[in-house]
Amino acid sequence: MRILIAPDKFKGSLTAAEAAAAIAEGALRVYPDAVANQFPIADGGEGTLEAAVSAGYEERLNAVVGPILAPVGAAWAIRKNADGGATAVIETAQASGLAEMEPTPANALRAHSYGCGQLIAAALDAGATEIVLGLGGSAMTDGGSGALRALGLKPLDATGNVVPLGGGSLADVAALDTTGLDPRLSAASFRIAVDVQNPLYGATGAAHVFGAQKGADDEAMEQLDAGLRNWASVLREATGRDVNIPGAGAAGGFPASFLAFTNARLEGGFALVAGLTGLAGQLDDADLVITGEGSMDSQSLTGKAPIALADAARERGIPVIVVAGRIMVTPEDLAAHGVVAAAQLLDVAASPEDAVANAAKYLAWATSQVLEGA
Repeated sequence: MRILIAPDKFKGSLTAAEAAAAIAEGALRVYPDAVANQFPIADGGEGTLEAAVSAGYEERLNAVVGPILAPVGAAWAIRKNADGGATAVIETAQASGLAEMEPTPANALRAHSYGCGQLIAAALDAGATEIVLGLGGSAMTDGGSGALRALGLKPLDATGNVVPLGGGSLADVAALDTTGLDPRLSAASFRIAVDVQNPLYGATGAAHVFGAQKGADDEAMEQLDAGLRNWASVLREATGRDVNIPGAGAAGGFPASFLAFTNARLEGGFALVAGLTGLAGQLDDADLVITGEGSMDSQSLTGKAPIALADAARERGIPVIVVAGRIMVTPEDLAAHGVVAAAQLLDVAASPEDAVANAAKYLAWATSQVLEGA
């Protein structure tokens, strides 16, 4: 039996690779002669880099400016392509992640994406011709302005001075000095993984929907939203492009600047990552798929990685088993996506806290149990 073990991360307890190892341990207890292929998956957010590295991309590390100026070490990955070019994979969370910042109103206004731009510059220096940007876990609401500043753009106020970094200063931008903008941006292909449909600004935009989790209070949200609205206007004047489109509000509006100044396109996260990592080929060789994530809930059914994988397996007639930290959807919901059996860690752990603290042990155990009963 060839088992494709392809979970997403169990947020707060296990990375996708750690989860895959635990599931494989449990599966091999029941089927010791099986070939258990561990293949972490992601939907374009946090975990995208890990999935790329597991699929053979070379991981690199750069010191960059973090979201509120303190230096951080940020990982990214690159792989040479058959056509002589190279594809780089960059996560906004690595350089400009919320984990690097205390979420307060002041920091929500200060946070920026400059470090992401430094990673893009490093990728271009390394010969990348295609850059994949995974969004998620970001600290900033700066419309991607910080990233472009790291690549040579100068946003100026009405008196011709460069405005400070951060979304809180965007309302003061009156003009753009593009003379120093890295010319390689126009030659590289940018693919941005986006699964949300929020526009850049407005009631459903980046600041109002995602600002609170980054520390913004009502006043800061209004300031950030006004800044993004002004930033869109300045970008439109400079490039002729309207960046207030569905999806542009992801990661604090990060896509906006790249929609304006590059040939960037927004793509569904799971499909993008699956294509990068060769998931289709892995599915073609599988007799059984085991997937999972920390919380299998209603959002999972809207295209998150495990259910998207289950759909792809179902189309090939491959049965799917789900093992999750907790399952908050019905067996009928899962069956509609080709899932033939499911188990949750909460059924074998002593408590939710125990499930998180000892997730690997219980994941292996739950996998064994569900396979024995399937």
